[in-house]
Amino acid sequence: MSTVKSRREQYSEATRAALLSAATRRFAEHGFGGTALEDIATDIQATRGAIYHHFANKTALFEAVFEQLETEAMELSAAAAAGADDPWAAAFAALDAFLDRCCDPVYGRLVWQEAPIALGWLRWQAAEEQFAYGLVEQLIKALVDDGDLDGQPLETTTRLVFGMLGTAGMALAEASDVDKARLKAEYAAVIGRMASGLRRSG
Repeated sequence: MSTVKSRREQYSEATRAALLSAATRRFAEHGFGGTALEDIATDIQATRGAIYHHFANKTALFEAVFEQLETEAMELSAAAAAGADDPWAAAFAALDAFLDRCCDPVYGRLVWQEAPIALGWLRWQAAEEQFAYGLVEQLIKALVDDGDLDGQPLETTTRLVFGMLGTAGMALAEASDVDKARLKAEYAAVIGRMASGLRRSG
């Protein structure tokens, strides 16, 4: 069977990618409530019908933008962890990549400020867990398996760390540009000290 995509398939994929790019810009600048589908369509010289061909409504389009941003963020964190020499260094390399991403104004606004509005609080929490919880659990399990967090219950530890990361993400998204670097350093330091308190002694 041929795997070569037809021109129609290529055009459809290109249109979807263009819609996501335009929607990301619009949502980041005007927020979910202040963005109209007509404006997004106009940005790429398409019709409103082109949007509905790919997305059922504005919420579905926003969710696709959200998923793209979170997928990229988790890939960056996972890649940072993969380049570290040991599980402890991997966890903090992933933490640094995550906090750095939260300082990005587009990611910060859409993931931490607009998503709870656009998706609803419960759906947003479920989506956050879907994308981020697994990586946090994986990194903590590696620490437990390596003996760094000897005797720590995996699920409880993961949920506490997951909650701390959410608090940090929200704070960085809400911070002014001049405060982001300072807050990032403070959150990294405090999380580091708290994690150090869980380390195996000796």
